[in-house]
Amino acid sequence: FQPVSAIPYSWGFKYLSFVLSLLQKSLCVYRFEVLGPAQPVVAVAGEDVVLPCYIKPNISAVDLSIEWFRVHSEDPLVHLYRDHEDRNEKQIPSYSERTSLFPEELRNGNTSLKVKNVRGSDNGQYKCLVQSAEWYDDSYINVHIKAIGTQPMISIEGYKEGGISLVCESKGWYPQPQVVWMDSEGHKLPAGHTETYTDSMGLFIVRRRVIVQETKTNRFTCRVLQQGFSEVRETVTDVPGELKYFYLIVMTERGRGGAVGWTSFYSLVVPAIIILAVLIPHYMKQQREKVDVTLDPDTAHPELVLSENRKQVRHEDAKQDLPDNPERFKNRKSVLGIEGFSSGRRYWEVQVGDKTDWTLGVARESINRKEYFALNPNNGLWALRLGSGKYEALTDSPVLLHLSVKPQKVGVYVDYEEGQVSFYSVKDKSHIYTFTGYKFTEKLYPFFWPGFRNSDPLIISPVSHTD
Repeated sequence: FQPVSAIPYSWGFKYLSFVLSLLQKSLCVYRFEVLGPAQPVVAVAGEDVVLPCYIKPNISAVDLSIEWFRVHSEDPLVHLYRDHEDRNEKQIPSYSERTSLFPEELRNGNTSLKVKNVRGSDNGQYKCLVQSAEWYDDSYINVHIKAIGTQPMISIEGYKEGGISLVCESKGWYPQPQVVWMDSEGHKLPAGHTETYTDSMGLFIVRRRVIVQETKTNRFTCRVLQQGFSEVRETVTDVPGELKYFYLIVMTERGRGGAVGWTSFYSLVVPAIIILAVLIPHYMKQQREKVDVTLDPDTAHPELVLSENRKQVRHEDAKQDLPDNPERFKNRKSVLGIEGFSSGRRYWEVQVGDKTDWTLGVARESINRKEYFALNPNNGLWALRLGSGKYEALTDSPVLLHLSVKPQKVGVYVDYEEGQVSFYSVKDKSHIYTFTGYKFTEKLYPFFWPGFRNSDPLIISPVSHTD
């Protein structure tokens, strides 16, 4: 053994270089940076997204621990990789089976996270933490969820508070949009507050009402806009003519400045009754093209019993032995009319009597016949329902209707080209509800659901006259 001073200079230099090399390699292995994107990641709801995260230098991450967190969350774990496997026992439940790393890329230092079927609740800030026994580093990633909602749907609630009440609804937005009502000249209208809900994916459903006054065109626009992403959707509607008459009389009386006393009562209500009694049936008579509806036994659920003339349907608990043909409803205890149509206007009447639950309307040809589905236009059904003592229009989020008179017979009117479905109480000739602003592209069929709570049938009534 020789003292260091006896080692030749060239050897000492090589020895020092070797030590420095080992030290440099050690630092490279155990000291690293975790890098994420400089800009927020924009993810589209319903699609998959990759949250980028890399180690610099690109050493293998197979033996490291990789943790993904939600920032500012009490229960933050999104995904955990440790000891060569995923350990997601304490994962946020909403991320269950939706997150994964890229195992084949770990050797290259790629610790990115894939999130499947993105939803609104995924919006926010994330942290990618990578650590070894000797070192750790992290990076923050901002995720902005984007979802462009459905075309606004406008429904007509009828006469309210001195005008016609219109409701605009759109769903599937993120972030929350604004809802604006405008007249035919593009001027904003004063409207009620925007009702806001969230669906199962954390996306926003918005609804806003407006009371409109008589104009030259009676044309109104509902605009839904998302300012952060400059996205706009809008629907234009014309108030149907038969809803204007009562409104016109009310505005005329108000213009006279008369008090609401007996004189005003006779000058206001009596003419209104006359107009409603004469003009609405006249409108129906002029517009309808076919009124004879017959039930289609090939579509009837096995627990439904049709009358011999196929004009009545009722529910029985006993299931009939019927072939499970493609047209037949298997879960929804429903039946369609046999006569479909893809143009023009149709009107038919159904006697509901004192039944405590029923659903009536119109369905598109491709409506789901075999499984349960939400009863709404998005699934191909435009319908009115009575259940649990409540009348509802089955929009994407059902609209509760406050009817002063319980209808014994319901009229259903469809204008295919205008995309409108209206319901009327036949006896007192009053309007119940109108779906409007839709675009029909398939053949439509009358839809019937007779309910379970009593065995009284729904009866299709002949429309020989409309007085």
